[in-house]
Amino acid sequence: MAVAKKMIQFMESSSWIRKMFEEGARLKAIHGNENVYDFSLGNPNVPPPPVVNERILEVIQKNVPGMHSYMPNAGLLETRTAVAQYLAQEHDFPLTADWIIATCGAAGALNIILKALLDSGDEVLVPAPYFVEYGFYADNHGGSLKVVPTKSDFTLDLQAIENAIGPETKVLLINSPNNPSGQIYSASSLQQLGAMLNRKGAELGRPVYLVSDEPYRKIVYDGVSVPCILKYYPHSIMATSYSKDLSLPGERIGFAAVNPAADQGKEIMGAMTLANRILGFVNAPALMQRAISSLQGVCVDVGAYARKRDMLVTALKSFGYELINPPGAFYLFPRSPLPDDVDFVKLLQEENILTVPGSGFGGPGYFRIAYCVADETIERSLPGFERAIKKAESMR
Repeated sequence: MAVAKKMIQFMESSSWIRKMFEEGARLKAIHGNENVYDFSLGNPNVPPPPVVNERILEVIQKNVPGMHSYMPNAGLLETRTAVAQYLAQEHDFPLTADWIIATCGAAGALNIILKALLDSGDEVLVPAPYFVEYGFYADNHGGSLKVVPTKSDFTLDLQAIENAIGPETKVLLINSPNNPSGQIYSASSLQQLGAMLNRKGAELGRPVYLVSDEPYRKIVYDGVSVPCILKYYPHSIMATSYSKDLSLPGERIGFAAVNPAADQGKEIMGAMTLANRILGFVNAPALMQRAISSLQGVCVDVGAYARKRDMLVTALKSFGYELINPPGAFYLFPRSPLPDDVDFVKLLQEENILTVPGSGFGGPGYFRIAYCVADETIERSLPGFERAIKKAESMR
């Protein structure tokens, strides 16, 4: 057989998100684009701020010598310096370019982090629900994913995490604001998490590294902010991208930041820098590195996402759906009106509404709605959401 057995298994269990995206293409061919309401993919629909395109054009027109040349494996010094200075100011935390690596998005950042940290058999703990790709990323580098539950509102269950830490635990991977729930982990919970990890590290005789995946850091509502993990635990690493806050997912630009106080931090930086090359990423795109150097702190119109969130939350609750009002990201994660979330997602498909079963995120009994879509899509989908829950109620 030409294809590796593991890849065949992975393809069979591949992301529900992509499966629903493909189902959307089929339905649109039958019913027309305007009659299919696709909430399956977290693809930002709010345009980048005008300054983003202006900056890209400025970089192109400037045409500095060597603009498209190879660069240091960690990325351009000007970019890493700009990122470090912004983070230091934003979080009141000392950071320099020496602790920053420019990456091909948050996915690239997570892969170089795990490549640097994991030995064969090491465990990566992750609170559920979680982004489905994490399991693949851990496997890429010889590790395995171990899932721990969260509380009913999707906040961290610190006792469950502590109970799950064992001799093979090398990394705790968190995602805040969370995909798919939109939940944000509070400063208090991170402070307690840091204290617990310090205690467990002392018991193990080595640290458990805390990795935070933060591509939705700036997509937050109602005056909420996302605490910085670097301030709460020394053995911490941040992974993020500009995909959501600048609406640039196709440009694959992000970074990893290592806490200077991390155990063997310089060695970890060296390993991550090498991984940035040998994994085949070979740096984030040079053009985008130069562009984002002067775009630190710039963000899309988050108010547009807040409006979409409020429109959906108000309507769905009035129909009888159970859900939290998410403080961040652009997803809703309602409880499925049927015990089997896949069955309910199929009911929504009958209304030409595409969502993703929570089972695909380690959250069975729920389903995800990506509301980064046109307001008209939301408005026209609402009668279908109402009919679907009424069908579900009649089936119980």
